[in-house]
Amino acid sequence: MQHDLIAQARTWLAEDPDPETRDELAALIEAGATQELAVRFAGTLQFGTAGLRGELGAGPMRMNRSVVIRAAAGLAAYLKAQGQDGGLVVIGYDARYKSADFARDTAAVMTGAGLRSAVLPRPLPTPVLAYAIRHLGAVAGVEVTASHNPPRDNGYKVYLGDGSQIVPPADGEIAAAIAAVGPLAAVVRPEDGWEVLGEDVLDAYLARTDAVLSAGSPRTARTVYTAMHGVGASVLTAAFERAGFPAPVLVAEQAEPDPAFPTVAFPNPEEPGAMDLAFATARRAAPDLIIANDPDADRCAVAVPDGAADGGWRMLRGDEVGALLAAHLVERGASGVFAESIVSSSLLGRIAEKAGLGYEETLTGFKWIARVDGLRYGYEEALGYCVDPEGVRDKDGITAALLVAELASVLKERGRTLLDLLDDLALAHGLHATDQLSVRVEDLTVIADAMARLREQPPTALAGLAVTSAEDLTRGTDRLPPTDGLRYHLEGARVIVRPSGTEPKLKCYLEVVVPVADAAGLPAARARGAELLAAIKRDLAAAAGI
Repeated sequence: MQHDLIAQARTWLAEDPDPETRDELAALIEAGATQELAVRFAGTLQFGTAGLRGELGAGPMRMNRSVVIRAAAGLAAYLKAQGQDGGLVVIGYDARYKSADFARDTAAVMTGAGLRSAVLPRPLPTPVLAYAIRHLGAVAGVEVTASHNPPRDNGYKVYLGDGSQIVPPADGEIAAAIAAVGPLAAVVRPEDGWEVLGEDVLDAYLARTDAVLSAGSPRTARTVYTAMHGVGASVLTAAFERAGFPAPVLVAEQAEPDPAFPTVAFPNPEEPGAMDLAFATARRAAPDLIIANDPDADRCAVAVPDGAADGGWRMLRGDEVGALLAAHLVERGASGVFAESIVSSSLLGRIAEKAGLGYEETLTGFKWIARVDGLRYGYEEALGYCVDPEGVRDKDGITAALLVAELASVLKERGRTLLDLLDDLALAHGLHATDQLSVRVEDLTVIADAMARLREQPPTALAGLAVTSAEDLTRGTDRLPPTDGLRYHLEGARVIVRPSGTEPKLKCYLEVVVPVADAAGLPAARARGAELLAAIKRDLAAAAGI
């Protein structure tokens, strides 16, 4: 067994084109580190609807140039089998470790396979890549990014020619094509022959961002902005300048791309402590709001002044921003369909219904939301907003930030705030309070065990609220394809439990709806909502054994 493992590692080493991972693997072989080698050679990173994502390092269970070259070769074979020989593949990348190398390898493989390839001019936000696919008439796109994952991770996200991320059956067919790739030496990788795009593709994206704003709308909101050590700062500040907003005050410590993400444990605005520097900057600059992007700038977080909050600033939940943007679009006279994933707040459906607009629920992920027919606006509670589906069929943290700033400006002219508008929505539709129980694990069997336990012994009540229906979403529904998840409807509440598709986490999404008679009843309704959410979280954790 040990001999087989060492032999397998030596075979991989002989093919590895990267001196860095070759040295790493050679050292493990030399040291006889069979335990570590067993982990790295336990299988291969699985290509799914999120593409690839994993820790950087040598071996088939890590992200490295060998894995990426195989992924690119499989994607090229799939595209050619679909009759796309000679088609254009656009490649974007962020500023993480190895991102530029993985982008270059992909371009080389596509070129060698007889496809045309074009690489974005520098590390840029993921939505610029999603835009470029449609703008340039590409047959596919690849974005090298691990979004808001830890520093040692990277990933490989695939889009098809409609500008949306892949969904079944394409993901399975691409995975099969990757598995069929033979020796790396047989993958043709020329030294040149692809195009490096100029800044004009970014200029075209920035020109498109203007389309999300109303002509003549107020542009007075003052912002503090953090790029979270990612690639968003230059693009967001250019978009704000074009639109005529005051220049955002940058969180200086986090403004420049840095793959080490030195000031945050996890470069995700939702994680505890990630926004501390932004709050400190805001206390000095006294802006109207804080805007944060994640490292590849496809997500947008918002914080607002709140005297009742610790430190004077409060992060808005993704569901709150989702509802605020929906209300703003309704007031602007939007038509079409509003859509969200099943884990997001049901408030969007109430807003759409009252406005006479279409409404759709989808599975988790913008790969599903972006495909809704007639989509005008889509959002997901994990800080993702699609406000210009004709331009970017994915979440876009730049255009979402513009729309939030416009809404804050409109309210500011009326002497009101985003919190005031949230109060209005609670009075109109009931207080929709949401929270999440998220458990990060080292051992993935913990997640499997929790899901099995809930399936075998489903809760009959949570927080004293009776479970009125329970659905195992692996069977699908009349409106949703199958997915690994559980959904519970309670009296005045809803719970969804699912494994994360991109991180080693079990995620539980909680929502309670508390009726509110008048403004005087809002504080009591908020207290009741918080109490119920805390109790549901406690009871659900016990039921799942986590």
